[in-house]
Amino acid sequence: MRDYIKHIFFDLDHTLWDFDKNSRLAFERMFHAHRIGVNLDEFISVYEPINFHYWKLYREEKVSKDQLRRGRFLESFQVFGIQYNETDLDRLATSYIDELPKDNHLFEGVKDILGYLESRYELHIITNGFQEVQHLKLTNSGIINFFKTVTTSEEVGLKKPNPIIFEKALEKASAEARLSLMVGDTFEADILGAEAVGMETLFFNYRKEQVPAAYRKIDEITELRKLL
Repeated sequence: MRDYIKHIFFDLDHTLWDFDKNSRLAFERMFHAHRIGVNLDEFISVYEPINFHYWKLYREEKVSKDQLRRGRFLESFQVFGIQYNETDLDRLATSYIDELPKDNHLFEGVKDILGYLESRYELHIITNGFQEVQHLKLTNSGIINFFKTVTTSEEVGLKKPNPIIFEKALEKASAEARLSLMVGDTFEADILGAEAVGMETLFFNYRKEQVPAAYRKIDEITELRKLL
């Protein structure tokens, strides 16, 4: 890795914060509270690709925050023959979002690697997640103090991979793009977005995707210790 890097920008969900594990626990409580009679494993297998698709639409400004929150539940429950009206969808969406920051499992070794990095670099967050939830996740998981700045898409009004969110994050951090590294798990949003503004990149290949060989990637977040 380039020895001139001064700033490291991290994505949060699926990069530091173990979204899948925490999400499952949130769903368990939500299903219990609302007496939803659907097998949770089957639901999650249906929900995850639908949710991923809705986040892509959200990044591309094709759906609103409310449409994302409703649509992913509407389509998922329809597979099981359950139809909710808009009021009920909003109630379920709010319940899930309320439950999500209550469990704050991080990927193995995250706190150790952040502790190792913070004495060598300035650390920052750039996230497309909802602002109120992301700050809760950072605080409740005990990692908020590792980061000099946190930039959310809601704060900027645009989402990764839009170059403006990266430019705003760099400005907020008083960082130059050429001296900065972006670490994230979504190739289009994190890697191509950061590359477009001149940042170095490192792809956390959480989903074991096939990406062009020219891009640096890691399979475990603890591999950062070997590279930085």
